[in-house]
Amino acid sequence: MDINQEVLAVIDEALSLGGRAQTFGLDTPLLGAVPELDSMAVVGVLNLLEERFDFIVGDDEIDGSTFATVGTLVSFVASKLA
Repeated sequence: MDINQEVLAVIDEALSLGGRAQTFGLDTPLLGAVPELDSMAVVGVLNLLEERFDFIVGDDEIDGSTFATVGTLVSFVASKLA
């Protein structure tokens, strides 16, 4: 499983980006840079990540830095799967 591609697919689906997320790199900024990613969308992304990767995210596990870039989000997912 390519975690990076799966995370991009989740971002694309949760934010209804129509494939735009597939152009994102690991250094692509998310929070504050992608207009569709507001606080409600963060919840949607987390819910989809939990479903897709079969893990639970605790409220104390995430903060703004988790969604700083695609890479920080991919690293978070990888750490949950480790």
